[in-house]
Amino acid sequence: MKISLRALAAFIIAGGVAGGVGAQSVYPGQHRGKLKVADMAPAKVRAFDLKDVRLLPGRVHDNLRRDSAWMANININRLTHSSKNNAGIFAGLEGGYESLKKYGGWESLDCDLRGHTTGHLMSAYGLMYAATGDPLFKLKGDSIVEVLGKVQDVLGSGYVSAFPEELINRNLRGEGVWAPWYTLHKIMSGLIDQYLYADNKQALEVAVKMGDWAYNKLHGRSEETRRKMLRNEFGGINEAFYNLYAITADPKYREMAEYFYHNDVIDPLAEGNTDFGTKHTNTFIPKVIAEARNYELSGSQRSRDIARLFWNEMTDRHCYVNGSLSQKEHYFDPKKMSKFINGYTGETCCTYNMLKLSRHLFCEEASLRVADYYERALYNHILAQQDPESGMVCYFLPLLTGAYKLYSTPEQSFWCCVGSGFESHSKYAEAIYYHNNNELLVNLFIPSVLDWKEKGLKLTQRTEFPDEETTKFTIDAAPAEAMTISLRYPEWSGKPEIKVNGKKVKVSGKPSSYISIRRRWKPGDVIEARYPMTLRVETTPDDATRGALMYGPVLLVGDMGTEGMTAPAPFSDPTVRNDYYTYDYKVPQDLPTTLKVDVKNPAKSVTRAGKGLHFRSAQGHDLLPLYDANRMRYCVYWNLEK
Repeated sequence: MKISLRALAAFIIAGGVAGGVGAQSVYPGQHRGKLKVADMAPAKVRAFDLKDVRLLPGRVHDNLRRDSAWMANININRLTHSSKNNAGIFAGLEGGYESLKKYGGWESLDCDLRGHTTGHLMSAYGLMYAATGDPLFKLKGDSIVEVLGKVQDVLGSGYVSAFPEELINRNLRGEGVWAPWYTLHKIMSGLIDQYLYADNKQALEVAVKMGDWAYNKLHGRSEETRRKMLRNEFGGINEAFYNLYAITADPKYREMAEYFYHNDVIDPLAEGNTDFGTKHTNTFIPKVIAEARNYELSGSQRSRDIARLFWNEMTDRHCYVNGSLSQKEHYFDPKKMSKFINGYTGETCCTYNMLKLSRHLFCEEASLRVADYYERALYNHILAQQDPESGMVCYFLPLLTGAYKLYSTPEQSFWCCVGSGFESHSKYAEAIYYHNNNELLVNLFIPSVLDWKEKGLKLTQRTEFPDEETTKFTIDAAPAEAMTISLRYPEWSGKPEIKVNGKKVKVSGKPSSYISIRRRWKPGDVIEARYPMTLRVETTPDDATRGALMYGPVLLVGDMGTEGMTAPAPFSDPTVRNDYYTYDYKVPQDLPTTLKVDVKNPAKSVTRAGKGLHFRSAQGHDLLPLYDANRMRYCVYWNLEK
């Protein structure tokens, strides 16, 4: 039975799906009992398993709900038709193969990346099932794994994909091909996530056979062939092999992870060289995630230093104000950032991967800088990627003044950012809470319930953040012994006001620190926290006259109206895949792009107006969060005047 997005969304609002989800990768503290190889590197904090956190209704949960509706409406027969086609498996399809309407875009039969969405959705279905317990997502994930198992059996070698193995052979010969190992990474990661999050043992069996095929295919080949192969984008296949090694303890998978070490990219980083030129940004980031995972498994100081240097460079110099990266998917000279504020900025997959890397680094050292970046990118890119009306998502998040968001379509896009979007909007709860032996860290202010079973602590967080400055934590169950609860003191906050059961708690420390409260907690105890938010202007590093408005952690943009906007019709055409690289926004020439503001005290000329985080400038500009600026032209970076 086909379920409409609108009907399914209503079902989920009514309680069909309730909850948040966690991380796609393996982080310290997760999946105990399923990993045979323990991490060797020390971790200051650990992540919670998905089953321990549930989102409550609110702005963030709304995005998860819409994502759930789209995921539930995916037809598994249509999704896996390319994989079946590759193995010649058509029997049993109702109405026959010819009657099956195929998905288009990057999942069409003439696209070299076909099958990548299958991998992303295996991860997303596993995440959603682990977080909600809803059998719908378990069944959908099981269905995909069953199909891939049959495809693998028919092909016989352990290989499984939606395209012939000849694409891998072309890659090894250095011939023209898009990115076959990228797709295999998504499939292998999806299988691993099905095992870790949905307890699908067949998924692990398929992943192991796939790993054996890769080992037999690549082991013993020349160094020249290896380096030639790595010229093509291969995603995070090395991270997937590290994770398969951690699950199985089979050293050949670790060897495979090391086989995909890209010398031309990582060696310069190891030597301290952070000149990325115009390299492809999202090809770069997953290779560093693999280094972070290698550090955890081996304790390699070299890998740790590479990951830390890269993260610092990216967040210090390459991020736009909303935490996004890249223009037309590539690096640019960060000293000239204002020249690259255009309609093709912020590939969403880059932010998806930066948040994955941030999670690894936060577990390692509990850095508040990492937590601050995570919040900025989550609210101002990931949350802003989705269209509240349709649930569709953006590939680029354009920062060009007068541009607007271009959304995917339900059946004819399936870009990389659609695939990562399925996951991103499933895992908002992944970084709200962390812990060490006897301390709970609260990093994000999102309505949620945490159940820390090992310690006997259950906590409910209720808030309208960021529309309001306060959040309240209620202790529903507590351990007998004393425990520390540490609340993040964000970089953007004025001095917080903290109360426990109505009594003020002395707050020391500065922004980007923790406020720690240690006591013997009792059921019914309440912590109230107020984080004062103010307006501020952040300018581009190369031009102090170009700037954006922030309110607390939220990026505010100007409403530029809808004049001349046209529906992005090319994206419904399965034969057109890359128009978002050249899309003409037809920006009206008379848009008001100047903001008269005191940079040191913008509140003099910008005031709160209406509900939520809506503001108005003295000139009459209507300002609202980027995540609310949908189906309209907007302005992020203003020409500033005093």
